[in-house]
Amino acid sequence: MKILVTGGAGYIGSHTCVELLNAGYEIVVLDNFYNSCAESLNRIKELTGKDFKFYECDIRDRDGLEKIFAENNIDAVIHFAGLKAVGESVQKPLEYYENNVGGTITLCEAMRDAGCKKIVFSSSATVYGMNNPSPLKETMQIGGTTNPYGTTKYMIELILQDLYVSDKDWSITILRYFNPIGAHESGRIGENPNGIPNNLMPYVTQVAVGKLSCLSVFGDDYDTHDGTGVRDYIHVVDLALGHIKAVEKVASCTGVNIYNLGTGNGYSVLDIVKAVEKASGVKVNYKIVPRRPGDLATCYSDPSKAKAELGWVAERGIEKMCEDSWRWQKNNPKGY
Repeated sequence: MKILVTGGAGYIGSHTCVELLNAGYEIVVLDNFYNSCAESLNRIKELTGKDFKFYECDIRDRDGLEKIFAENNIDAVIHFAGLKAVGESVQKPLEYYENNVGGTITLCEAMRDAGCKKIVFSSSATVYGMNNPSPLKETMQIGGTTNPYGTTKYMIELILQDLYVSDKDWSITILRYFNPIGAHESGRIGENPNGIPNNLMPYVTQVAVGKLSCLSVFGDDYDTHDGTGVRDYIHVVDLALGHIKAVEKVASCTGVNIYNLGTGNGYSVLDIVKAVEKASGVKVNYKIVPRRPGDLATCYSDPSKAKAELGWVAERGIEKMCEDSWRWQKNNPKGY
């Protein structure tokens, strides 16, 4: 099979490209480098010893997409490309809706016209909103999202389901990620945020490596074991392997299938800080600051459906996640 990977130079995309190539798939990568780096593509080739076609293209570029489908016999698409910073989405909602929702519509139109109707979509646990208790299950009502980023993921899920209703030839797998952290164990690819990190793990490791001075922990008065927020952190390589299973799923049947990709275990902010301190041997400087509006005390998955239907289970624990994150940060203190 030949897989088009949109956003393949990004954090999750690059790790998935490695696992696809290692599993024997051919890949074609699309990226516009808005929040990614060309060097990650060189390192994918280095890690796998395999080459692939790359197109510098935006998912909103219909002509560019048509060229890719015309020049390659694409069997399925894994769709990562999108803007992904929660805080930025509140400041720039129009950009998020236009890029994430509009871009996905343009991509699906190009797929339809090329006769390629198999897609794995990169969704998020944010679609569960504020009102569902953990563990979160795929059968729960979604919506009630608290920011434009989450709302774009919710809207795209609805669009994809409507697409299948209109044309039963489509095969769609929606993967709801929890909190990806970690890096390839080689230390050659990892999370490489532009500017100040939006996510916890790169912020913690950048404090540990001396790039940032102090971590702000938002709230220590939640109803959790140490008062800090609890999340379901998943190793990015486990997440990437989930996409291999999802590709197998879209290749074998039509319909819409939705899966949580998480560990089913919750770890607090301070659990992560302590695990990074253990992995690095460095004391992480942090301070407690007021809660952020909209933050939940606890959020973790029920991943049993993915195990039952995809045969996928997250295998890497919190220590491995933090060791690999630290190795990436230590080896690449300035990123790529």
